[in-house]
Amino acid sequence: MPTFLPLRTFGRTSLRVTPLCVGCAPLGNMPETFAYDVVENEALATLRAGFQSPINFLDTAASYGDGESERRIGLVLRELGGLPVGFVLASKADRDLKTGDFSGDQIKRSVERSLHLLGMTKLQIMYLHDPEHAKFEDILAKGGAVDALMKFKEQGVIGHVGVAGGPIELMIRYVETGMFEAVITHNRYTLLNRSANPLLDMAAKLGIAVLNAAPYGSGILAKGPDAYPRYAYQAADSLTLERVRAMDAVCKRHKVPLAAAALQFSMIDPRITSTIVGVSKAERLAQTVELAHAPIPAELWAELDAVGYAIDDPEANRWTRP
Repeated sequence: MPTFLPLRTFGRTSLRVTPLCVGCAPLGNMPETFAYDVVENEALATLRAGFQSPINFLDTAASYGDGESERRIGLVLRELGGLPVGFVLASKADRDLKTGDFSGDQIKRSVERSLHLLGMTKLQIMYLHDPEHAKFEDILAKGGAVDALMKFKEQGVIGHVGVAGGPIELMIRYVETGMFEAVITHNRYTLLNRSANPLLDMAAKLGIAVLNAAPYGSGILAKGPDAYPRYAYQAADSLTLERVRAMDAVCKRHKVPLAAAALQFSMIDPRITSTIVGVSKAERLAQTVELAHAPIPAELWAELDAVGYAIDDPEANRWTRP
């Protein structure tokens, strides 16, 4: 089984990343989000395997386990003597999870804590994370959250600034400012949900990097509807469960793992720079690379499309428009 993953240019930057990215959210031990625990030794073993894998790209955030994901990454980076040559590490600056503070000062504190936990003085990529929790005008105000990130970029502490969030209309609004070099969407461009299509089109038009996270819809397209009846971190509705079963039947007829189809659906889209896959066990890394190389007949895609998919926001009930 081939393991080589070709490098892709990260938008208009000089960074080169693999089409797969290790998502480190589960490694922050977030059972309230993922419905399972990841103990520290397991997380560290996964990270060590990640740095030995064909994947050169890792993604984390200040909010993942309220710093626990970054702390664990930092432990492994110290073992390795720093970020290995050729690897790209991205994190995300967050609001205060207790008070909701999304000010420029809070973003400054968030970035500084991330660097401390990771044991780094610079970071290649930093995203503004989940800006749906504040007003667009406040985030972009002078002295606000984006201003704070741009100052870090001017100082050389951050190489590139991106935006990562949920609601597609809001993400488009941020992308259209021209201030960001990358955008992350999650759970909104999968076999089951295509609501991110307008965002992918806009980002491609502007030439910025697109990272598509959660291609398995947080797990249902990898584990199946019986083992994991959840989509976008919440209970899946009956129509979603029905569609997953139908898609699985289609894939079985073609002798293709449903997880391979779900992963490659994202990877083959020319608008997407890299696909972020959450990994919680070391063996999942090799399995993910294997799924990325699984042969898939061209006719499978039309059959999967025929099963149907949603175009509305899968988390519409989890956020309030500012």
